[in-house]
Amino acid sequence: MLMNTHEARLDALRKELRKRGLDGFVIPISDEHMSEYVGSYAQRLAWLTGFGGSAGSAVVLTDPMNGPGAAMFVDGRYTLQVREQVDERLFEYQSVPASPIPAWLAANAPENARIGYDAWLHGQPWVDATNAALAPRGGKLVAVDGNPIDAIWQDQPLPSPAPAIIQPTELAGKSSEAKRSDVAEWLAASGLDAAVVSALDGVAWLLNIRGSDVERTPVALSFVLAHADGTAELFIAEDKVAPELRAHLGNAVTVRPREAFVPALQALAGRKVAVDPERSVAAIFAALDGAGARVVPLTDPTVLAKAVKNPVEQAGQRAAQARDGAAIARFLHWLSVEAPKGGLDELSAAARLQAFREETGLLRDLSFDTISAAGAHAASPHYKVDEQSNIPIAPGSIYLVDSGGQYADGTTDITRTVWIGTADGGGKPSAEQRDRFTRVLKGHIALARAVFPRGTVGSQLDTLARQFLWAAGLDYAHGTGHGVGSFLAVHEGPQRIAKAQGGQAGTGQELLAGMILSNEPGYYKTGAYGIRIENLVLVEPRTIAGQEGDYLGFETLTFAPIDAALVDRALLSEEEVAWWNAYHAQVEALLAPQLEGAALAWLKAACAPL
Repeated sequence: MLMNTHEARLDALRKELRKRGLDGFVIPISDEHMSEYVGSYAQRLAWLTGFGGSAGSAVVLTDPMNGPGAAMFVDGRYTLQVREQVDERLFEYQSVPASPIPAWLAANAPENARIGYDAWLHGQPWVDATNAALAPRGGKLVAVDGNPIDAIWQDQPLPSPAPAIIQPTELAGKSSEAKRSDVAEWLAASGLDAAVVSALDGVAWLLNIRGSDVERTPVALSFVLAHADGTAELFIAEDKVAPELRAHLGNAVTVRPREAFVPALQALAGRKVAVDPERSVAAIFAALDGAGARVVPLTDPTVLAKAVKNPVEQAGQRAAQARDGAAIARFLHWLSVEAPKGGLDELSAAARLQAFREETGLLRDLSFDTISAAGAHAASPHYKVDEQSNIPIAPGSIYLVDSGGQYADGTTDITRTVWIGTADGGGKPSAEQRDRFTRVLKGHIALARAVFPRGTVGSQLDTLARQFLWAAGLDYAHGTGHGVGSFLAVHEGPQRIAKAQGGQAGTGQELLAGMILSNEPGYYKTGAYGIRIENLVLVEPRTIAGQEGDYLGFETLTFAPIDAALVDRALLSEEEVAWWNAYHAQVEALLAPQLEGAALAWLKAACAPL
């Protein structure tokens, strides 16, 4: 029997592991910066397994005793996708956080197991937890010298050679010198000599640079050492740095080759160095510890500063959203005309939406791969369409599109769920579909209208968005809101709106004025349809008559029509109807000047009061 591609790759990996004397190996989706989205050279999990999601890991045992001896670990967003893309004969499916990798290894690895891991792809807390789980049976993690996937991946792409570019101060709102000065003050006040900035968006924000080394996230592969005197060292491939970028960085930033990063860490013997355990790989800790540096585990000082958008960034986001909203409106109008005829599919719709964004003349990239999901595919929250999975958008069905754009002045992210009518005007949503959509809408409105005291964290608001689904015995298996960057990562911390469970990062972060988050409750019926309504919101101060203490609320940033055809008006309160009407009045006022002809007429009809 001939082996398929992924079976052959798995067999090759096991042979490589035997050569190295390893009993297993862990393969995450990650890079040297613990990025969510990674460059093509770092797509090791997809190459080995076929899984195309943005979060997940695999474990491969060298000589399995029972079953396939390998497992895929994904969260609830990818429950359906992993089953479609990964061969169950080769990998069993495990759900996190219920079944984490350390527990699975403790139960399945042989006694005295030597489990390999790439210290440049894992965080130190994961290493510590996994070693603790393996220890009772004599097992341990072993840091590999060179990733074994790289040894067998013959046509592995090289890291991107694209140049880094300048993000001008008129868009950033604050100079790199001022940002580095703030970091230096923090280091001095904390009695520290230096801080490692290894997250790509942190480097980009601190130095006001961007790049195109990672699809959908405008960053350049690099590390920074920030020092208490306000200077910094940038470790980056030298051919990525043009003379104008050197001039932008100034004399206080030393540009060094990327391969000089580890020697620079080793040169910090005796110094107190801040390293973020959530954002820095274990190899960084090992290099500093091995050199005798005093490692202080602290959150990267750029994280919170980057999350709180300054007035220039806020204004840029509003401009980007207005531009993007008009592109969305043109797309929704086009969809309303073309989809009922039949002939559209998920890929063609995604391509047309991208074209509408490109017609703005200002689109730099998408902010993530468009989730263009017809019918049952919409029940997979992070579905990714490709040539193999692509299906028609059927008249008389639900279509979900989650998309975003990267513009120099802002990053957008919006989801709309629409009813695709039929050419004869028949084919209406079912009572169940309207009920579920309206419950999601009610949750979205409840969160959009929330007013809360300063000190509130995201997990305290999550219930507002779920309450109407819970009342019907329903829920969704993803967070309600994530942070969003300013021409940076579409998923940005530390803020998050989600259930406080399983140690999920970000739910304990206080929401601060200037933070941007998504508001995206949903509902997913396996094998049938999915619903999500997503806008971005800005945390802003609120004034309340007679208030005691400081209060905050949300300014809605995203403006595009929500499909009234899926709304059950009887389920909405008068306050909710008032929100709907006020929101759509804003949509029309903002977008109408950017549209004309049939698209404008469609917009006016779509924004009519309920």
